[in-house]
Amino acid sequence: MDIKILVASHKKAEMPEDSMYLPVHVGRALYPDREFGYQSDAEGDNISIKNPYYCELTALYWAWKNLKADYVGLAHYRRHFSLKTVHRGGWNSVLTGKQAEILCRKHDIILPKKRNLYIETVYSHYDHTFWGEQFDRTRGIISRRCPEYLDAFDKKMKSRSEHLFNMFIMKKMLFDQYCEWMFPILEELEASYDLKSMEPFQAMIIGRVSERLLDVWINKNQLKYKEVGYIYFGKNNMHKKIWGFLMAAIFHKRYKQSF
Repeated sequence: MDIKILVASHKKAEMPEDSMYLPVHVGRALYPDREFGYQSDAEGDNISIKNPYYCELTALYWAWKNLKADYVGLAHYRRHFSLKTVHRGGWNSVLTGKQAEILCRKHDIILPKKRNLYIETVYSHYDHTFWGEQFDRTRGIISRRCPEYLDAFDKKMKSRSEHLFNMFIMKKMLFDQYCEWMFPILEELEASYDLKSMEPFQAMIIGRVSERLLDVWINKNQLKYKEVGYIYFGKNNMHKKIWGFLMAAIFHKRYKQSF
C-alpha cells in the first residue's frame, strides 16, 4: 500500500523520518531563490503562486494533479497525526507508515480529533473571529454550483464541532473526488474578493473557508471516517488561545493574528 502524507511547510523544519511523509515546499513559486530540498508545489500543474490565499491547499492541488499513490494525506510541519490523544508529544509519537497502513486497511478516511466549540456554532464562531460573510458567499456559490450540498453546508454551519487544519488521509480516488468538488468552489470565492488589497493575515480566506468544507463533503456523501489524535510542535500559548476565543465569543473581537 502506497501512502503519501504531504507535510506542508514554507520553511526548513524538522520532518518525520518515515518514508511515508513527503515534505512539500508551499508557495515555492513566490520564492524561487529559497531551496529546502523539499518537493516543490510549483512543479507540473499547480497554483503555487496563490499560496498567500490558499495556504496548505497549494500542496493539495499539486498532489491532486501530479502525485500517484493509493492514499493521500496532509499534515503540517508543526502539526502531525498521532495515535495518542494528547496535543503535544515527541517525534516518536508521530504516526508511522505501519500504523497508517493498518488504519487505511480498515477506513477510507482518517481525520484529526474534531474541535468542540461548546458555546458557539461553526458559523457564529467564524463570524466573531473573522467574518461570517465569507461563509455567506460560499453558500451562494454552492447553491449555484451544487445545490444538493446546501443542506449539509447549513447543518455544518449550525453544528458545534469541526475537523480543522485541512488534515486527513484518504483513498486517492476519494481525494480526487473531493478536490474536483472543492477547488471550483474556492476559485469562484477567490474571484469575488480583491485579496491582494487585504492584510496578509486576513487574505487567507480561501484556506480558512476550505477547512470547513471537508466536513460538508464527507457528511453529504455519508462517508465513514476514523478520528485519531494529533501533536503540535512549537510554541503554542494555550492561555492566549482561550482568551482570544472568549473575547471573540463574548465581545466579538476578531482575530488579527494567529495564536
